[in-house]
Amino acid sequence: MTPVLPADYPQFLTELKTRIRQTQVRAALAVNAELVQLYWHIGHRILRQQQQQGWGAKVVVQLAADLRISFPDLTGFSPRNLRYMKAFAAAWPDEAISQQLAAKLPWFHNCLLLDKTRDATEREWYTRQTIEHGWSRNVLAAQVESGLYHRQGRAISNFTRTLPAPQSELAQQVLKDPYTFDFLSLGPQAQERDLERGLLAHVRAFLLELGKGFALVGSQYHLEVGGRTTTSTCSFTTCTCAASLSLT
Repeated sequence: MTPVLPADYPQFLTELKTRIRQTQVRAALAVNAELVQLYWHIGHRILRQQQQQGWGAKVVVQLAADLRISFPDLTGFSPRNLRYMKAFAAAWPDEAISQQLAAKLPWFHNCLLLDKTRDATEREWYTRQTIEHGWSRNVLAAQVESGLYHRQGRAISNFTRTLPAPQSELAQQVLKDPYTFDFLSLGPQAQERDLERGLLAHVRAFLLELGKGFALVGSQYHLEVGGRTTTSTCSFTTCTCAASLSLT
């Protein structure tokens, strides 16, 4: 039987859903900003070392390899991405301005602007317009390639929106940015753990339905096969019943 709800319930639900989406976007943007600023810092340090110490391309390649050894779950430390970080720091030499503008865009948006714009004023204009209108990366690319900046004038207006609308394509891309998930160590390993937990929950429920004599033993074991013990763990689930269970 469908419950009788108050007349103002639909509006109440709509307001809560809007608040939740806005909070999700703000949280994702906060993480994205930290990631972009980290990349700016790395790029700035590389740029300074190249200028002061004469670092060459081989050093950047070695740096990428060492960072990936230390942070194997992060995908943002390839030689190519380190070069983007250096170009990013050079394109936004004022860290405060990069925090206010560039850090509000996903990293791939910034890389696109590095590839397709050469003028700092043009780059800032497109950054502001992207935040204001919530452009996805594909829309941004189309606007740059069509020369929107030159067609609409070079003036940088005071845009009213400081955060993308929750329903905008930009907000959705921030929420789904793979670099953000990697940065938080929420990549494939975390997804695998979530999958395992879900499977175990279903197995437990199934064993309970089977009744007396069945029980969940566990999910992580060292295995002995053919008299040899392996030091790695194997993810599996087993159960016990009236008969004894052995692995050989």
